[in-house]
Amino acid sequence: MASIAVSFEVLPGGIADKSAVYRAVDAAIGVVVQSGLPYKVSPMETTVEGEYDAVMALIKQAQDAVIAAGAERVFTLIKVDYNPHGSTIAEKLEKYGGR
Repeated sequence: MASIAVSFEVLPGGIADKSAVYRAVDAAIGVVVQSGLPYKVSPMETTVEGEYDAVMALIKQAQDAVIAAGAERVFTLIKVDYNPHGSTIAEKLEKYGGR
């Protein structure tokens, strides 16, 4: 199956301490880093590239990490670029010099 590119943002709910919110988000990003899938972290979301089911499972693991880090709930915004022929982070950034 061809790769897809998915951007997602986790928003921890039920955490009053701002630093704890950042730790919860860091936990989600840690799951992405450990996955071995190509990714790019930006200020508002993280983009991951891989097989559809693997990426969706990764997002679930990231949500679980946010809960384990102390959030009562997690709101997740997901954008999927599904192209049956494949979609990559590199193709989206190549005209910008990979930045």
